Amino acid sequence: MADDLIAAHRDIPALMPYLHLPFQAGADRILAAMNRKHTAAEYLRLVDRIREACPEMALSTDIIVGFPGETVEEFEATMDLVRRVGFASAYSFKYSSRPGTPAATLGEQVPEPEKARRLGALQAQMAGRSPYLQAVHVEASEDMAGRIVLVRIQDAGPNSLSGVIISHIDCYMGKEQSHESQNAGIL
Repeated sequence: MADDLIAAHRDIPALMPYLHLPFQAGADRILAAMNRKHTAAEYLRLVDRIREACPEMALSTDIIVGFPGETVEEFEATMDLVRRVGFASAYSFKYSSRPGTPAATLGEQVPEPEKARRLGALQAQMAGRSPYLQAVHVEASEDMAGRIVLVRIQDAGPNSLSGVIISHIDCYMGKEQSHESQNAGIL
C-alpha cells in the first residue's frame, strides 16, 4: 500500500475510513510457507502508517489458523497481532487442504480438533447486530449464537459498537416485543 493511497484516505473526505487489509497469520515462518510477501513486522508498520494518517481508520482482515506446521507459539503470534491491531472485523477460517496446492503436500498437518480450538479462541469475541443492523461486539459463549439479548452499549467505533450483555430475551424478532426488547439484537 503506497504512501499516496494512505494520503488519499487522509485527504479525500469521500473515502470511507475503512480498509480490508488481510494478514493471514502472525508468524513469519507461516507467512513464508503461505507464499505471502510480507512479514508480521511489515504489516504492523503499515497499520501504524495508515492510522497515523487516518486515526479513525477501521480495518478488517483475513486470518487462517492451523496451516500445516503451525505451532502453538505461532498461533499465539497471530493472536498477539490481532490484539495489537484491534480489527473492526475479521474473516477467519481453519486451514483446509486443497488437492493440487503445495500446502496439501506439507507434513505436520494440524489435527482438526486443534484447528477448531484455535479458531474458537480467535473468534471468542461475538459480534451481533442491532435492530438497525449495526455490528455490536460482546463477550459471549458460543451457545449464545442466534439468541436475542439486551446489550448495554459501552463504546462506539467508526464501524461497530461494543458492550456487555445485560439480559437474555425469550422472544424472536417479528413477534410482539416489549419496549425493553426493542433495543435487542441477534448474536
